[in-house]
Amino acid sequence: MNVPLWLWAATIGAMVVILVIDLAIVDHPWSKKRGPQEFGMKQAAWWAVFYIGIAIVFGFGVWFFAGGSAGAEYFAGFVTEKSLSIDNLFVFYLLMGSFAVPKKYQHEVLLVGIVIALVMRGIFIVLGAQVINAWSEVFYLFGAFLIYTGYKIVRDHVKGDDEDADYTQTPAVRLVRRFWPVTDEYHGAKLTVKLDGRRHVTPMLLVIVAIGVIDLVFAVDSIPAIFGLTQDAYIVFTANAFALLGLRQLYFLLAGLMDRLAYISWGLSAIMVFIGVKMILHALHENGVTVPEIGIGLSLTVILGIMAITVIGSLLKSRSDERKRPELKAERDPSTDRY
Repeated sequence: MNVPLWLWAATIGAMVVILVIDLAIVDHPWSKKRGPQEFGMKQAAWWAVFYIGIAIVFGFGVWFFAGGSAGAEYFAGFVTEKSLSIDNLFVFYLLMGSFAVPKKYQHEVLLVGIVIALVMRGIFIVLGAQVINAWSEVFYLFGAFLIYTGYKIVRDHVKGDDEDADYTQTPAVRLVRRFWPVTDEYHGAKLTVKLDGRRHVTPMLLVIVAIGVIDLVFAVDSIPAIFGLTQDAYIVFTANAFALLGLRQLYFLLAGLMDRLAYISWGLSAIMVFIGVKMILHALHENGVTVPEIGIGLSLTVILGIMAITVIGSLLKSRSDERKRPELKAERDPSTDRY
């Protein structure tokens, strides 16, 4: 796509406006209660659907103005990045638990995490586009990296490494603790406070540091994946941006369903391996080797199919586990009026 500078500016401006509105949703300026409020499941569901709807409408706009190929690339990239984002939410969920972040302040943490992710991915997109233009053989490296990532996702899932991870003891967090004293409790959403004449950092700052490091890791995983589907920087950026927008609402919607997405890691692993193979085949083709190439239409079909099978399989397993789980029926004791 030949995207003019004004369209880039308008797109980035629109993203900023959406983020400002998103922040206003949390603060509820029309509410009698000041400060951040907790999301209910119903409210989170409506906003999650709204953001996904915006992404779909934008995709149809790309399809209409730039053609079916560009539209398919956007949707394949969006679905892949959204899938990765859902897996990332599981890590955010563990991080929030590790730091015991009060629920009403989790909005701010997630918003900062989204902003950091957008900035980091923007930098990686620019760097990735430059590397691809200068050295097409990088597809071999990206492809091998994605195949290894797919293997690592399943390995960590089987071992339970994600669940056992202690995000309060990461190197970046330990570095902050080394130079500044940390308060035992949260002081609202403040990052620093002055106690007994000395400046202290709060656990909120440690959470921000930890989520920034996680965002960096996620960016390293996600950018090669989407470059395996399209090399158009505008499509790469918008697919990433729309996948990240509404992530806070989706977090609160999925927080109670994390255990039901049993096969999400397997689905993401399959997608990573598929895109990795696609990139290697593309690199071989570019170097004159006669190999079949995987078109964007087939890519979109495979990615959607994998995610559909993953979600349906997870829900069926969850239902089966509930049926197998022994039902403990409490009998009421009339003498104590207890169950």
